[in-house]
Amino acid sequence: MSVFKDKVLLITGGTGSFGNAVLNRFLRTDIGEIRIFSRDEKKQDDMRHDFQARMPEVANKIKFYIGDVRNKSTLKYAMKGVNFVFHAAALKQVPSCEFFPMEAVKTNVIGTDNTLDAAIDAGVECVICLSTDKAAYPINAMGITKAIEEKIAVAKSRNSGSTKICCTRYGNVMCSRGSVIPLWIDQIRKGNPITLTEPKMTRFIMSLEEAVDLVLFAFEHGQNGDILVQKAPACTIQTQAEAVCELFGGKKEDIKVIGIRHGEKMYETLLTKEECAKAEDMGNFYRVPADNRDLNYDKYFKEGDVKRATIEEFNSDNTRRLNLEETKAKIEALEYIQNELKGIPNLSK
Repeated sequence: MSVFKDKVLLITGGTGSFGNAVLNRFLRTDIGEIRIFSRDEKKQDDMRHDFQARMPEVANKIKFYIGDVRNKSTLKYAMKGVNFVFHAAALKQVPSCEFFPMEAVKTNVIGTDNTLDAAIDAGVECVICLSTDKAAYPINAMGITKAIEEKIAVAKSRNSGSTKICCTRYGNVMCSRGSVIPLWIDQIRKGNPITLTEPKMTRFIMSLEEAVDLVLFAFEHGQNGDILVQKAPACTIQTQAEAVCELFGGKKEDIKVIGIRHGEKMYETLLTKEECAKAEDMGNFYRVPADNRDLNYDKYFKEGDVKRATIEEFNSDNTRRLNLEETKAKIEALEYIQNELKGIPNLSK
């Protein structure tokens, strides 16, 4: 962690699951200060008390800033003296973004623009923007706004001076706030059937720890304007639901199919076919460099790419598919699940 020694890290949307995971990972290291920037004072107060109770010797490293990424002035205030930014603030629920698309635009698009402007103005060394597989071939408002977020990040990187800007794109983070596994656990405990949308639907799955690993990989190895993704495995929603049933005593025969919700896909894509044509394989990760062509449109008509026609996209249907036992093991390894099995409350709920 020497690169973070005595440095100041700001996390937008920092009271969420990702922010909690970063604090758990970083707080006992030699980092100087972690600023939690969000608009919900209750969640900030809960987080403050939680870390004061669990890590009293280092909890003073956390500083809380009330503000909204929609408001550039609050960002400018919070950004003073910051070295690094993890931009996690977003509206992420697909159905709510479908019904209120302009709210998604204000947070995911304008909020990202504000965050990057404030970071560049403050001379921040590096900004990592968290994106989603729904930004690749987007069909819903959430995915479309996150795709624009990525475009803004790449565009800003062309003139960001000393500030490095990268994006990370990942699939479903298990047991993050608003995700399906906590809902299923609650349904089982209340004696209700598990509800799922479509049994054959596939989704990439990763843990919060892996989400933090991806952001750190981007921080350490990404170049200005890059999009980085993890080579995540996937499973069907049916397999995931059955794994939760086995862990928490649910009845598989009572699983209830409710149908695909607004704006959902049968499978998700982490890298488009076009991105695969230029992606660099970095072991457990892919790096997609920025398209830094200028506005000389002649090049678009004179220079093509034969390779692009031969490469498939990287999606949750053609990645490694986990079976029931593998899915169950991956879920059971999560700290959130271990706490639930022991009856220990999870703050990230």
